[in-house]
Amino acid sequence: MNGLPNDLQYTRSHEWVRRLPGGEVEVGVTDHAQSALGDMVFVEVPEVGRRLIAGAACAVVESVKAASDIYSPVNGTVVATNAELAAQPELVNREPYGAGWLLRVAVDGSAGELLLSADDYAVYLATEAK
Repeated sequence: MNGLPNDLQYTRSHEWVRRLPGGEVEVGVTDHAQSALGDMVFVEVPEVGRRLIAGAACAVVESVKAASDIYSPVNGTVVATNAELAAQPELVNREPYGAGWLLRVAVDGSAGELLLSADDYAVYLATEAK
């Protein structure tokens, strides 16, 4: 057991993806990423309607340590953003796999090329730490 939610998929740049009904996905940053960054002080998400390209920067999280780009794990169009993060960026720290989600995307085409299972992401984290 690796402690990662098994219903999510992950990227090597430490984003997670939750598949939603109707071809949409929810995107956030992993617990590993938020822990490494430290206390969040600001989150910038893309505007609804923005077209995203898998692997391209789409958002920014700023912590007491640094600002970090968030990369889109899928191709698609932003359909919603987490408005709560404007007033409570610390939700990314407190609930990275829940209330700390960043955006929802209507996926164009396949959404699996860059995504890892929980087990594969755990292996990646173990090898990255070496």
